[in-house]
Amino acid sequence: MTTPGSASHVPSPHHARLTPQMRNVIDGMARAGRPPLHTLSPAQARAAYELGAGVLELPKAALPRVEDLRIPARDGTPLPARLYAPTASDAQALPLLLYLHGGGFTIGSIATHDVLCRELARLAGCMVVSLEYRLAPEHPFPTASDDAWDALAWLAQHATTLGADPSRLAVGGDSAGGTLAAVCALQARDAGLPLALQLLIYPGTTAHQDTPSHTEFAHGLVLERAAIGWFFDQYIPSRAEREDWRFAPLLAPDAEGVAPAWIGLAEYDPLVDEGVEYADKLRAAGVPVQLEIYRGVTHEFIKMGRALPEARQAHADAAAALRSAFQLD
Repeated sequence: MTTPGSASHVPSPHHARLTPQMRNVIDGMARAGRPPLHTLSPAQARAAYELGAGVLELPKAALPRVEDLRIPARDGTPLPARLYAPTASDAQALPLLLYLHGGGFTIGSIATHDVLCRELARLAGCMVVSLEYRLAPEHPFPTASDDAWDALAWLAQHATTLGADPSRLAVGGDSAGGTLAAVCALQARDAGLPLALQLLIYPGTTAHQDTPSHTEFAHGLVLERAAIGWFFDQYIPSRAEREDWRFAPLLAPDAEGVAPAWIGLAEYDPLVDEGVEYADKLRAAGVPVQLEIYRGVTHEFIKMGRALPEARQAHADAAAALRSAFQLD
């Protein structure tokens, strides 16, 4: 949700328990002294996140097929999207992952998650379509959720024209994008659209951010309590509306029959408890779940592959889950 250099200078009592590489990242952010994103305007926060998004990423993987496209939303707005494919030819239909970026529904873009989407396409051997859904506060709840579902439904209808296999679809995302992916999986079940997998990277699932990990990891670990409050005040200022399961999928009345899940969490993350709770909810409903908790790292770690071996491991694990779900192995 945040960018390197945007955390406050309040040290976390958990700092010494982080991996040495993660501590180095946190210390570098403190030395940079950049203002926290939640102290900026949404436009300034987006610009700051864009500027810092690639600092700790792996080198950009070259892929034989990268195309920009537009996907129509229900109100006719053409949503930007980017297609990544590990093969140039559409002679063999590839399975397809719709990817939804993180950023608290307020920041983030195709560009900020370009490297991650390239890695997933390269390692999983599948097509990835990254969506630029509309952001708050200009487009408050439920616009992001509606845009995500509209894109998934459109891709299911038009997969063959893109060189994708409509019978092998998945949805995924990180942080707020993980929330959107979980919601899409519920909507796909209700619409009778079969998905092979929901790939949830430290998703937000609760209505009011009141789990113990939100208190325990509130400061000094990349994503802070003040930032979460700011993001959600932009997107969904009404606390009553936050009871809607399209914002808090943990409150969905029933999870039976949704797609199998791969859930990747960070140990030192305000969102870790709600990620575990969502895994438990799915398992209780009979949904197959693979849960991985990456030790000694924080929120946003998945985008720090240059610095963190845990990020590179998570890339490989997520790709393996996709390959298995798509029956590519």
